[in-house]
Amino acid sequence: MRSNGDIDVAQLATLLTVSVETVRRDLAALEGQGLVRRSYGKVSAVESGAFETSLAARELINPQEKIFIADAIVEHLGTAQTIFLDEGVQMLFVAERLPLEYPLTVVTSSLPIATLLAGRVNTQVIMLGGRVRGNTLGVVDAWTVELLGRLNIDLAIIGANGVSIESGMTTPDPSVAAIKSAAIRRATRAVFVGAHHKFGRRTFVTFAQLNEFEVVLTGRELGASAARRFSDAGAPIRLV
Repeated sequence: MRSNGDIDVAQLATLLTVSVETVRRDLAALEGQGLVRRSYGKVSAVESGAFETSLAARELINPQEKIFIADAIVEHLGTAQTIFLDEGVQMLFVAERLPLEYPLTVVTSSLPIATLLAGRVNTQVIMLGGRVRGNTLGVVDAWTVELLGRLNIDLAIIGANGVSIESGMTTPDPSVAAIKSAAIRRATRAVFVGAHHKFGRRTFVTFAQLNEFEVVLTGRELGASAARRFSDAGAPIRLV
């Protein structure tokens, strides 16, 4: 599960050469320990302070929903000329959809995003320096936070590994949480983007509260009742 992202329960039974009933019992036990999450016949590993999924695994999880969310973010750019783009697969989709027709300065902690945007004629890329995390190719640590502290950003576009009513926006790595918090502090506006499977989850470190964002964009897969609960808790939810 940690290597491949979402896995079908029947696929697990075949892989492990056991019955579907055995797999379901084991998954129930693992879910009770907070190690996995089951949804609509599939199961995925829960991220924690000790485990975070790789970019390759994240690319396989709800890709169409992430594309719809990225399409919707364009409406919220407004007059922003300087944009911070967080690390992650969702942010790569956002980067692909940034407008080409007028000049933008994009600040990012993501090597893949910097590479994607560097060749654009109207886009200036500021790549933050620091230690590169192998599983996400994002940069972190003191140098990164220090440089962010000198910048004035119009709009920060932020993701998370977990979004919960009790703990707000969370991520497994404290060094990543520091980058996200710094970007939100230096930005005039902040927007959250994340697929529905992030909601109702909590990982290791809280970096922001639900009401710190101008809008919280996610897919309609979240459902109206869950969206209302998050909205009542202070999240300006928009389903796309």
